[in-house]
Amino acid sequence: MNLFIRKATKEDWKEIKYIYDAGISTGLATFETTSPSTYEQWSLKAHPECTLIVQEGSTVVGWCKVTSISDRLVYAGVGEVSIYVHPDTQGKGVGDFLLKNLIHKSDEQGFWTLQASIFPENINSIYLHKKNNFRKVGIREKIGQLTGVWKDNVLLERRNSIGLDKCSFK
Repeated sequence: MNLFIRKATKEDWKEIKYIYDAGISTGLATFETTSPSTYEQWSLKAHPECTLIVQEGSTVVGWCKVTSISDRLVYAGVGEVSIYVHPDTQGKGVGDFLLKNLIHKSDEQGFWTLQASIFPENINSIYLHKKNNFRKVGIREKIGQLTGVWKDNVLLERRNSIGLDKCSFK
């Protein structure tokens, strides 16, 4: 595959939404049951430099973003990762390409910790994150409901390479 990565734009929304809806339909990707109706809603809390899409040719085949976990200043360098791959390109290295680029970009933007909350049944996503040096922190038992069923989340985190001594948020 010949992959190209860039920042997501409003013009990508139709393809981003398609990929997100495909993930939602699996019941393995998110507690959400519908995607936002606009790009602005989808990207509202995401870091703009860490909201990326990957293309093969002119086709968007995946997206990822980092969202701050809190508005509190002490958590300014901690972000939650979301990553989704087009169903036709899963298992072809798109997710790994996306996550590696997101890690690099988030490092440049001053994030010292990335975290991911993943359903335990989503073994491919857990494997992808562990492959990229995320470690399992624990299980958040019955953290939320999806269609009336209580679900657990595996909480994973990764420390970025910038070093805590270089982080300063004012």
